[in-house]
Amino acid sequence: MLIIGELINTSRKAVKPAAEQRDAAFIQELAKKQVESGAHYVDVNCGTMVHDEVETMEWLVRTIQEVVSAPLCIDTPRTEAMEAGLAASKNGQPMVNSITAEKERYSTVLPLVLKYKAKVVALCMDDTGVPSSGEQRIAIVRKLVGDLTAAGVPEDDIYLDPLVTPISTGDGCGNDVLDTVRFIRQEYPKVHAACGLSNISYGLPNRKILNQAFMIQTMVAGMDAYILDPLDKAMMGFVYASQALLGQDAFCMQYLTEHRKGLYE
Repeated sequence: MLIIGELINTSRKAVKPAAEQRDAAFIQELAKKQVESGAHYVDVNCGTMVHDEVETMEWLVRTIQEVVSAPLCIDTPRTEAMEAGLAASKNGQPMVNSITAEKERYSTVLPLVLKYKAKVVALCMDDTGVPSSGEQRIAIVRKLVGDLTAAGVPEDDIYLDPLVTPISTGDGCGNDVLDTVRFIRQEYPKVHAACGLSNISYGLPNRKILNQAFMIQTMVAGMDAYILDPLDKAMMGFVYASQALLGQDAFCMQYLTEHRKGLYE
């Protein structure tokens, strides 16, 4: 299970001013807390810094790497900022968030994935937009895996994101994701499935409960990576408990370790 910590994102109220003011202490503490709480990768997103995203991305990457050894997930729609982040990344294998099957996006991001030998989050979206069914998602999965592997990206470096959409907009939205994950696990066992969870509950009350329940459902279907808040103890508790119940935690050692650390108190 791969956990990508999502908190260093300038769309968050406290993070944007910290990035604007180059408050290294704030950013570094947030990075450390995420890694200490179980994040394997730290996502770095400064997409709201419209006028100086490239410079901010480079500063964030260098600042974070001063205090944590975890690799970074460079999260941006702008290729110039993506390359700046990847070039500055020194902690192991970086990750790119994200590529899609859209022709322009694919053609601009793929060279960076190959140049920096990065893992890549691949969104199940093409030039027709967000797919409206599981069948459309599966067709895009086939294309993305075929194109990426043909270009030389190892299957183990591909993290397919089935695109979670709110169940408030359609009764089949949850099942579309689950069907896609099951397909990925069956057809491409070396390829990973990754997602953020919060969209599933958009527009509904008790969002944390829905997110937690959906995490468990997707894990049973075969999801093996999440972009989430690792400081959310309840969510991380369900991650470790689910791994133990699914036989993904030898002798329940990770679960017991987290119990002894007080995660479930």
